Amino acid sequence: MSLSPHEPQIRTRRVAFVVYDGVTLLDVTGPVEVLHQANQVGSGQYETVLVSAAGGQVTAASGLVLAGTITPNEAGTVDTVVVAGADHLVDGVPSEVLNVTAALAANAPRVASVCSGAFVLAALGLLDGRRATTHWRHAAAMARQYPKVEVVPDALHITDGRYVTSAGISAGIDLTLALVEADHGADTARAVARELVVFMQRPGGQSQFSTAMATPPARTELMRTITDTVVADPAGDHTLPRLAATAAVSSRHLTRLFQNEFRTTPGRWVERVRLDRAQQLLLDGHSITTAARLSGLGSDETLRRAFARHLGATPTEYLRRFKTV
Repeated sequence: MSLSPHEPQIRTRRVAFVVYDGVTLLDVTGPVEVLHQANQVGSGQYETVLVSAAGGQVTAASGLVLAGTITPNEAGTVDTVVVAGADHLVDGVPSEVLNVTAALAANAPRVASVCSGAFVLAALGLLDGRRATTHWRHAAAMARQYPKVEVVPDALHITDGRYVTSAGISAGIDLTLALVEADHGADTARAVARELVVFMQRPGGQSQFSTAMATPPARTELMRTITDTVVADPAGDHTLPRLAATAAVSSRHLTRLFQNEFRTTPGRWVERVRLDRAQQLLLDGHSITTAARLSGLGSDETLRRAFARHLGATPTEYLRRFKTV
């Protein structure tokens, strides 16, 4: 049945996934499923292809086989390239993976990576002078190997120009939801997220992990009591003397305990917990002033300084990136 003259035609977007032996399976299947669900809800229209150096089969790190991959020449023109990750890319990107990616990315309007797939884009020089992210475990290695890239270790996904990079593994789902939102709007992306039973935007505002999650469990009951108290009420009185009194130790001793356990000071740790809370308050619709007060950061200026110090952005820039209207 043909469309009537008044019905808009939905353009099919061709998305090519770069795959190879040892690839992380969820880096591929998570994003592919997001695009499939976008097709199912009716607003999106995506065609996905798996591309490898020689075509045919590739074996994922899990041992499962991806069949029916095609070569870059067979892929033709694509709208989006997605480079899936693998742990071995951190130790060096195989030339065949570089060649496949370079061929596909040459004329693609949008180039993305999941997890350590960012190492492929960085090795090609595509991320020079740009902000990018990868799995938090590999962020330091990426910064050392590719000093021209501004690596942001605590982000789920980052868009800089036509390049989109994401954090590890399941963050590929978040990245692809963002691509769908850019192509078809928030309603479509939200419908897909509902079908997949995932967050449209993760709590915490697109951080790979909150301070509470990132902090290793305290080894002593005393430190567990202190950290649990702060996380439960970030806006409480958590000055060093007050925390020391709660722990029944001197301020100097408590500072040593924080250095030994978490490699930071009590004040810096408390500030990061409060920043986590402020991020969520802003995403929930509170004003900067209210978020500063309820999080314990106090003033607008203190909140802005904390955002700049830890996130490299102003509160307004943060909301522009991560809040779904």
